[in-house]
Amino acid sequence: MQTGYYSSAAGMVTQFNRLNVISNNLANVNTDGYKEDNVIIGDFMRLYQQKRDELPNEDNTKEAAKFLNRTMARAPQIVDEYTNFSVGNMEKTSNELDVALTRKDLFFVVKTPQGIRLTRDGSFSLNDEGKLVTKEGYAVLGDDYEKTKQGIEFATTDSVITIDQNGQIATNVPGSFSLTQNKKLFIATVDNLKYLKKEGDNLYKLDDMSRMHKSEESGAVKQGFLEKSNVNAVKMMTQLIETNRLVGMYQKAMDAQMNDMNRDAIEKIARKA
Repeated sequence: MQTGYYSSAAGMVTQFNRLNVISNNLANVNTDGYKEDNVIIGDFMRLYQQKRDELPNEDNTKEAAKFLNRTMARAPQIVDEYTNFSVGNMEKTSNELDVALTRKDLFFVVKTPQGIRLTRDGSFSLNDEGKLVTKEGYAVLGDDYEKTKQGIEFATTDSVITIDQNGQIATNVPGSFSLTQNKKLFIATVDNLKYLKKEGDNLYKLDDMSRMHKSEESGAVKQGFLEKSNVNAVKMMTQLIETNRLVGMYQKAMDAQMNDMNRDAIEKIARKA
């Protein structure tokens, strides 16, 4: 198979993978707390531009030509993937159970059937048992979870719920306007955001839980607000168009390569006949 055909096919596969990432971002443009994913594509041009003045062989030699051929034969591929954890826009909802975090390194801690997970989606509610849960029904944990192994629960008489900037919850004393402290939201920070792995339901998994730490005085909790997705829809649409065009270009290159191969094969057969 010709090198050009292989490189074009690899380039098309790379763009298909990029298309999957872009499509997922666009699908979550309205998902609360969602963080945009991105990919980095490496190709021979980047390597050549970086290293053309540092060739390991002298110019105008067979060794230099072989090096350049190997370099230019490198197929485009995704060399890295990352998540943009920048804070999204804050939307005021005035719902006392909606909570947002204004720092990108902070997360709510929830309990799922698969274990402890982190999330940026603070659109909470109360279930039939009065427990604070996420949209999916996962229990939202308090900072005393390590001791109690329980989530955050409210009484039927708790008609007023306030949450301060550090996640401390207060509820009304029955029959009065006075407030008394309840549990405190488990606000967690991570040693390095690169250790987080995305899961379904807008969750993050941390393989080594020792990298997660409790943030006692974060000052970043906003009650009555929701953090929206940080996906830039215009940028994603531009990338979507660019990716589709690249796929078309690679397809044309593959067609041209295949036609040349077929023509060469027919001509060789004709000469032998």
